[in-house]
Amino acid sequence: MAGSEDLQYPIGRFRWSADGGSEARRKWVGEIANMPQEFRSAVAGLTDEQFDTPYRPGGWTVRQLVHHVPESHMNAYLRLKWALTEEQPAIKSYDEARWAELPEARSGPVEPSLRLLDALHERWVTAWNGLSDSEWRRTLRHPEIGSMSVEHLAALYAWHGRHHVAHIRALRKRSGWGE
Repeated sequence: MAGSEDLQYPIGRFRWSADGGSEARRKWVGEIANMPQEFRSAVAGLTDEQFDTPYRPGGWTVRQLVHHVPESHMNAYLRLKWALTEEQPAIKSYDEARWAELPEARSGPVEPSLRLLDALHERWVTAWNGLSDSEWRRTLRHPEIGSMSVEHLAALYAWHGRHHVAHIRALRKRSGWGE
């Protein structure tokens, strides 16, 4: 059985290095572009019972993850827009754990959230691909992280998508659910 750190961070914790550049940006945007399909693939064929299974002891259910990812990425999309249109905006954080306990996240159908993820990422990738070098360096102020560049935001959310896809794939493997 995997350790709790492995179950919580199956691809490791996010590590930011300011060594981005155009090649790293293309990689992150490519991962963001592919993420909705990777996510759909990870949950394909799951039953309601499987969707209601926690991905780790004490963790969210797969259903909660499916609802969390577009909510989180929608917040990040708005943060990008603010960073591009305001001077170092202070962004608002939100209580992800409480959002995950709301009725539609605990028991709602997953397909609307999967469609939202598809549409959101289509718009988001278009926005990322249109940025100039100076726009990649624009910053926002995150209440928990501090100053954060648009480049940092891209790296974080590319990781975030891989992180949650890995949660689901690891659960499927441990549970013998196939893929």
